[in-house]
Amino acid sequence: MERLNQTSSVSEFILLGLSSEPEDQKPLFILFLIIYLVTITGNLLIILAIRSDPQLHTPMYFFLSVLSFIDICFSTTIVPRMLVNFLSEKKTISYAGCLTQMYFTYALGNTDSYLLSAMAFDRYVAICDPFHYVTIMSRHPCVLLVAFSCSLPHFHSLLHILLLNQLTFCDSNVVHHFFCDINPLLKLSCSSIFVNDLTLKTEGLVFWVTPFLCIVFSYVRILVAVLRIPSAAGKRKAFSTCGSHLTVVILFYGSIFYVYLQPLSSYTVQDRVVTIVYTVLSSMFNPFIYSLRNKDMKRGLGKLMGRRKS
Repeated sequence: MERLNQTSSVSEFILLGLSSEPEDQKPLFILFLIIYLVTITGNLLIILAIRSDPQLHTPMYFFLSVLSFIDICFSTTIVPRMLVNFLSEKKTISYAGCLTQMYFTYALGNTDSYLLSAMAFDRYVAICDPFHYVTIMSRHPCVLLVAFSCSLPHFHSLLHILLLNQLTFCDSNVVHHFFCDINPLLKLSCSSIFVNDLTLKTEGLVFWVTPFLCIVFSYVRILVAVLRIPSAAGKRKAFSTCGSHLTVVILFYGSIFYVYLQPLSSYTVQDRVVTIVYTVLSSMFNPFIYSLRNKDMKRGLGKLMGRRKS
């Protein structure tokens, strides 16, 4: 804490949230409470269904169960603080609390990104090299992919938190956002943000775009392989195994690129609303996307619910 006090005269930040109108707070609290409960319940059901059904003990569903766990943690990093602020007159968060929330938000959000890349690689191997799938996607490589996906983002997040901690905040402490995000905080700094901005545009861009490019490469190869399949039924079957994952990728990366691949000076209230898509809604939609469009998951969930009733 001594280090924090030396680098900033601001001891806390005020999170304005989605609306400053008093009449909006209770409806927003109810809405996001429902979203949070659905997120936790849906992702827990996915995890339990995969663990309880031996037929779902495959690499794809192993990655999906880890993704669901990360989504629970990701949502819990942001939404509970939002709920508290909706019902509180003082919408404050301590300086240390703000940096902590930002650290886990970026670490878990980027873990999601790398897990989606690992899942795309799994689909690539399954469709483009099916005869070697069991060897390539054996348990050991899958565990290594998950370990890499879960550990590397923490170093990336730590780098940006350490750089942010070097800044001075001496004027306003009002954050025009519903959580501690890096762009609104950089706009509050009264010291030079050149190093922070440069790091975001270099290391940050490489770190965010690399898994996305891996996903694009995987799907280009998948598309080429599928187009070579002579029968229409075969093409539909191949595409059906990728549809759910591709939907999640578009939803997740579309909102991230919209918010972060633009100049800091152009950051607006509209970006705050779009941020909800990848921080809150994506974690809620994932269980529905993967279960409604997947016969194996439907069967697994059906068995799980039947077992609970009996």
